[in-house]
Amino acid sequence: EDFHNLIFKAMMKDSLNSSHPVSSAVQSSEQIEEMFDTLSYIKGASLLLMLKHYLTKDVFQAGIEVYLHNHNYGSAQSDDLWDSMNEITNGTLDVKKLMKTWILHKGFPLVTVVRKGKIISVQQEKFLYHMESENWTSDASYLWHIPLTYITSRCNFTHCTNAYLLDQKSGM
Repeated sequence: EDFHNLIFKAMMKDSLNSSHPVSSAVQSSEQIEEMFDTLSYIKGASLLLMLKHYLTKDVFQAGIEVYLHNHNYGSAQSDDLWDSMNEITNGTLDVKKLMKTWILHKGFPLVTVVRKGKIISVQQEKFLYHMESENWTSDASYLWHIPLTYITSRCNFTHCTNAYLLDQKSGM
């Protein structure tokens, strides 16, 4: 419950145009200090949980084990974790490409789902809670790779989960 409260606080901060990406190049020690805030830690943890749910616990765990084995007693970069996950998914999913859309963009998407009969359509756009005109930047280029999971009337959440990767502005 505490973690969920922290997630909502981080999302509120991340929904402002003055937010920052989880990962970005820095030029000074002040910028480094700014990067290590609650937004980075909580959003980062949330993104790892999203990835774990999408890949499944066993695949995610195997990716972490490969990452730790490949980089024990050494240094690593975020791409190294995604590369380890890619090793486990055997090219069925480009985890690096998926996760870069989350860690290199500030903010998060608003996903709109519309049902017309048996047809479900989804659309994404950048969510902004409060637009600060002095800091406003266009969000037209923002595109997340959003793992969507869903269930149907034929199964429940614990027995079968369907997955769809929304990697365009809209899809069906």
